[in-house]
Amino acid sequence: MLDFDDIQHILLTRAPALTGRYEFLSFRDAAGGRAWLAEILPKVHSAKTMRETMNQDKRWITVAFTANGLRALGVEEKTLASFPPEFLEGMAARAEVLGDTGSNDPANWVDKTASPDLHAICILFARDRVERDRCVAEHAALIRKSQGVELLSSLDLEATPPFDYAHDHFGYRDRLSQPVIEGSGDVPTPGSGAPLKPGEFILGYPDENGQVPTLPQPEILSRNGSYMAYRRLEEHVGRFRDFLRTHGGDSQHEQELLAAKLMGRWRSGAPLVLAPNKDDPALGADPQRNNNFNYKQEDPLGYAVPLGSHMRRMNPRDTAVNMNRRRMIRRGATYGTYLPEGTADDLTERGIAAFVICASLIRQFEFAQNVWVHDRNFHELGNERDPIIGTHDGTLEFKIPKRPVRRKITGLPAFTTVRGGAYFFLPGLKALRWLAGAGQTN
Repeated sequence: MLDFDDIQHILLTRAPALTGRYEFLSFRDAAGGRAWLAEILPKVHSAKTMRETMNQDKRWITVAFTANGLRALGVEEKTLASFPPEFLEGMAARAEVLGDTGSNDPANWVDKTASPDLHAICILFARDRVERDRCVAEHAALIRKSQGVELLSSLDLEATPPFDYAHDHFGYRDRLSQPVIEGSGDVPTPGSGAPLKPGEFILGYPDENGQVPTLPQPEILSRNGSYMAYRRLEEHVGRFRDFLRTHGGDSQHEQELLAAKLMGRWRSGAPLVLAPNKDDPALGADPQRNNNFNYKQEDPLGYAVPLGSHMRRMNPRDTAVNMNRRRMIRRGATYGTYLPEGTADDLTERGIAAFVICASLIRQFEFAQNVWVHDRNFHELGNERDPIIGTHDGTLEFKIPKRPVRRKITGLPAFTTVRGGAYFFLPGLKALRWLAGAGQTN
């Protein structure tokens, strides 16, 4: 039985928000940091509260901490030592493993998330800007009165037309393939697979191997918690549209087909496996059909979905080994203003700021980054990376299987750039109370 009263809502539910804000904090004083946490804690929704009040609430708050943040709150070193090494090292220190090189190097990140002074994130999702602005003002007042608590940086979230977070700035429908946790009460859509054991995402529960992994100690700190990998990805919309025009030709259909080949779906969400030659918006919008496919029997050679497409890399489905131990929950939103079609690139930063939630950063998130995203020989492709989120320097390719002659595009540009990132521990509600007081006084 999942402890809905103790699990932060972001793990099990998605807020019906149209805007929001991420605030990255530093604690210069342990007592001040604990006082800040004690005051904001009543505003943090549990999964139970979220489900009961979702239709009435206007804002949803999540709180998480870096390893340095736990230390800054006064957590003892022997407790920190029981956490996994990759979490303790932090995302910036794992740049080589993650493929964050060149322009993606943490030295180029813009939001101070690579700084050792990053201690916490306060995630706000809100129904509208009025509610967001109200919450931001309230939080600013709380920070001012909390000794030693500083705002390092922030990021405002904005939905893209048709004004929901289900589309990115490239125009692709998002949120189409999410795992379901056993015991959550959610029903997986056709093609999403059976519900997975809670231990793949939440600490203190059995995983797909039937084991309950060793918890960081004390148990009150770690049980019902999880890990979050935060990624801020700038989307180079003008560059992407130029690429489609250059390599897709004069035909709008051919340009859209190329966009679909890069992703694995049409921008409507319709999967190429089920709609290989022509977009089908009704299919893309239908959750009972738009995820109901596999690859081994339906598209083994990639004639519909290229073997190196973003979708095929990030969810290899029945072509992967031990797939159930690699699944991840993704939350997040778009940021920056929308660039209308036909408009010149204004060079304004816009993109996706997302969280990957999992019980093991190294087995789930880092594996995906290292093997699925950046392995050049994924599916024996030879010289490719993920065409959408991979690190590109103009030397890599994208191959489109086609009869009678395979098409190869060389010199693929970078369509996204990492602008920030961090590893966070997402405690349960009991752990937040422990961090706010009792844990540091024992």
